[in-house]
Amino acid sequence: MTVMEQRGAYRPTPPPAWQPRTDPAPLLPDAEPYRVLGTEAAAGADPELLRRLYAELVKGRRYNAQATALTKQGRLAVYPSSTGQEACEVAAALVLEERDWLFPSYRDTLAVVARGVDPVEALTLLRGDWHTGYDPQQHRVAPLSTPLATQLPHAVGLAHAARLKGDDVVALAMVGDGGTSEGDFHEALNFAAVWQAPVVFFVQNNGFAISVPLAKQTAAPSLAHKAVGYGMPGRLVDGNDAAAVHEVLADAVRRARAGGGPTLVEAITYRVEAHTNADDATRYRGDAEVETWKRHDPIALLEQELTARGLLDEAAADSVRQDAETMAAALRAHMNRDPELDPMDLFAHVYAEPTPQLLEQREQLRAELAAEAEPEGAQ
Repeated sequence: MTVMEQRGAYRPTPPPAWQPRTDPAPLLPDAEPYRVLGTEAAAGADPELLRRLYAELVKGRRYNAQATALTKQGRLAVYPSSTGQEACEVAAALVLEERDWLFPSYRDTLAVVARGVDPVEALTLLRGDWHTGYDPQQHRVAPLSTPLATQLPHAVGLAHAARLKGDDVVALAMVGDGGTSEGDFHEALNFAAVWQAPVVFFVQNNGFAISVPLAKQTAAPSLAHKAVGYGMPGRLVDGNDAAAVHEVLADAVRRARAGGGPTLVEAITYRVEAHTNADDATRYRGDAEVETWKRHDPIALLEQELTARGLLDEAAADSVRQDAETMAAALRAHMNRDPELDPMDLFAHVYAEPTPQLLEQREQLRAELAAEAEPEGAQ
């Protein structure tokens, strides 16, 4: 008697017919980026929303310009400008309810400000004063994340925990195209889809990961197509069309809040300025390419729509510009003041209960500062 002939022996059976776990068709993004401005869909856009978007975009453009100027004056260590991407930044902040959470990357200072964080506090990290200059809990805004894509798993964890607790909270996590090449991106999307976490992943595809073009990062038809592999919908939108970005993100937030799970949104946009003030963009792209994108400027697109519909005249536009100048002047005045910093604050917000090593380091620094304060020749 063979082993297979014994009573109770394992006997393989024919496998069941294979079926896909999820129908991929509804998850696929559109063939072209979704647009509103300049199309028939624009007629249905809320006039008040368009006006608010315009005011925030103009303010955001001025904020970017002022922050960049502060780097040249030595008042900021670095500033990753989002000039040209203002539609994405503003829309991401406006689609969220007060109870929701925003998880920004280092380039998303403008979204943080549009969410209600003080403009000066939003720049504190980039000035080198603190790890973050605002209270994340107060504003429901996570700290600006300099490491690529590490904020994405955090967003998933928060959203999943909120759902388990029964809290009506959605997390919106922002990342650039370069961040999609990180392992954190994969882990976050995979966990979010499996757990059906109420989170929206918002990819601003501005064409370059510093100097690396998208074609050298992925062979996918689009970054939005990556969503299908995780089992979530992918949406493709014109990232310079503020009305379209707001609509697509709002749909994704509503879907997440209703229990529909995560969505990956890819916005096709362009970084008009260099990667940061320390970057020379002329080494990897030409002026003609930049000029082409400047003709698809998010502020100009929205201004044309508002003007054509009689929703914006020169007086109203001038009022918006004056508000932006007032904001810039206040920012400039605050940033030109030397901050009063206490080096001992380095140890104040690390652990609830300081470790012995941290206490030892604190006392070592205290002793070094005391020694430096002694007059020369003192014993």
